Amino acid sequence: RYRGKLGTDADEFIEYAVTGVERMHALIKDLLTYSRARTRPLEPETVDLRSVVREAERILQLSITESAAEVTCDWMPTVRVDATQMTQVFQNLLSNAIKFRATVPPRVRISSELLEGVWLISVEDNGVGVAPEHGERIFIIFQRLHGREEYPGTGVGLAICRQIVERHGGRIWVDSRPGGGAVFQFTLPVTNGESPSSPAEHLD
Repeated sequence: RYRGKLGTDADEFIEYAVTGVERMHALIKDLLTYSRARTRPLEPETVDLRSVVREAERILQLSITESAAEVTCDWMPTVRVDATQMTQVFQNLLSNAIKFRATVPPRVRISSELLEGVWLISVEDNGVGVAPEHGERIFIIFQRLHGREEYPGTGVGLAICRQIVERHGGRIWVDSRPGGGAVFQFTLPVTNGESPSSPAEHLD
């Protein structure tokens, strides 16, 4: 309302105030999500992880379309997890793959593998990658590798992923190199019962 009416200094001060409020709003929202990931009782159910991936993709559909991202999903197992929290994991990993993209459109492949009593879930992208020395740091809350001007965010998303995965009895890590993309991997316990089989599919 007062833009251009109180002078250039006032315009600058107002912009600082608005930007600060917007950042604080985003931070509070992410901190609430982080707190819920730690404290909200788990509500495990038997779900096909493909449906969880599809839901995360649906939530991010606008970002996927705007970035011309391509998300492919191989066969995924049926596991016993809190579907809402596991959707948050895939949503955060997909969102990061889109945000930290290189000069080409994002390409994300989600796959699974059975290894010694656990499911190994991989989310591989072709983005800017992560230097090996920062592989552990990025999962710590508020730790950022890039300035807000370059990549927006609060530095909470991967910490949320770690909380959720560890609550489900797994662990999460990244295998990456700068400029060469990243492969985020996490484990989930194998549950009783058979998993449905399906060929790899393109999520649309």
